[in-house]
Amino acid sequence: MSEHVPTPAVRRRGPRRRITALTAITLVAALGLHTAYAVADTGGGDGDTSRSGPQDKQGEQDTQETGVMRGLVDELVRDGVRPGALVATQERDGRTRTYAAGTADLATPTPVPADGQIRIGSNTKTFTAVVVLQLVGEGRIGLDEPVETYLPGLLRGEGIDGRGITVRQLLQHTSGLPEYVQAVAGDYAAFQHRYTEPRELIDMALEGKASFQPGERWEYSNTNYIVAGLIVQKVTGRPLGEEITQRIIRRIGLRHTYFPRPGEMTIREEHPKGYHADQPGKPLRDVSVSDPSSAWAAGAMVSTNEELNRFFTALLDGELLEPEQLKAMRTTVEATGHPSAGARYGLGLKSQPLSCGGVYWGHGGDIPGYETRGGVTDEGRAVSFAVTVLPGGLSDLQQIDDAVDSALCR
Repeated sequence: MSEHVPTPAVRRRGPRRRITALTAITLVAALGLHTAYAVADTGGGDGDTSRSGPQDKQGEQDTQETGVMRGLVDELVRDGVRPGALVATQERDGRTRTYAAGTADLATPTPVPADGQIRIGSNTKTFTAVVVLQLVGEGRIGLDEPVETYLPGLLRGEGIDGRGITVRQLLQHTSGLPEYVQAVAGDYAAFQHRYTEPRELIDMALEGKASFQPGERWEYSNTNYIVAGLIVQKVTGRPLGEEITQRIIRRIGLRHTYFPRPGEMTIREEHPKGYHADQPGKPLRDVSVSDPSSAWAAGAMVSTNEELNRFFTALLDGELLEPEQLKAMRTTVEATGHPSAGARYGLGLKSQPLSCGGVYWGHGGDIPGYETRGGVTDEGRAVSFAVTVLPGGLSDLQQIDDAVDSALCR
């Protein structure tokens, strides 16, 4: 497999303020929705989300950029397929803005909170990968050590042997491990309020056979990150959520980001409701109250768009990893079959070409109720979009990818 090692990220100064966790199901036809805007400008300070007036005080250029972003978020809810949309931007100087459109609740239409909490799905993988790579830097995990070293006997199945799968291959999705998610997505209603142990997810995966021999090619599998999370717990002797909290969330001052506790089903702070159709053609239903344990290390976390921007910015700035581990994370292989054209995948981090040149770095995530897309350029501009229903097909996903591209290239 070819590798792409980009130019190291530019260190930024100033104020700091599809990857799929669960298989998307085709959604119903457009709904008639109440639409409202919310715009906030936090100035890169303490995260204040007070509403701004219609005239942006930063000058004509900022006014134009605000108009562009309002247009992008409005477009995502225009056809009524997506109940709500939220976006946060972060400029090179650290200044942030948030925007929202649509409705936060189909039953009693209310404005979408400008930077409400959302389930971030597979963006969780990047958090998990960072913890693994921190442990690599501490000499406690070897990237090219087999899974067997840390979890002896765990991975055995048809064509599956943990003695031949490395930690790097888990993080890079080149292990060949079969996907467990179909078992969950096929009957999501049965899993929505059920706590699922990580080992149970591994058992679901091992009912299938290896997709290919380790290192042979790239293929996305959430199973890889369930195994990675178990390695973290085995090596540290502590819960994965605690390690993510101590090593990332508190380290960079994220106040609205968390790894749910076992059995925790509600979203803690103000949030738009997330919606899901159990089968194509069925009505959307509110799935905001859900047990995310079936996604665990691959997709359980909750955050906000603004804090996702902060996280990916801090990561690329070198605030979370030593240079050697960050370089390894940003060393990518071609993500053949990825729905986003030109995507390449490193160790829990995706690069995506921009129409204006260069790439942006991020991940993205799907989980019933929420779809997130976004990332950070090497020059320091960041954007994160979220919508409150999974995409119904590739065209829906492409529209969100296009919105990210437009926001970063504006």
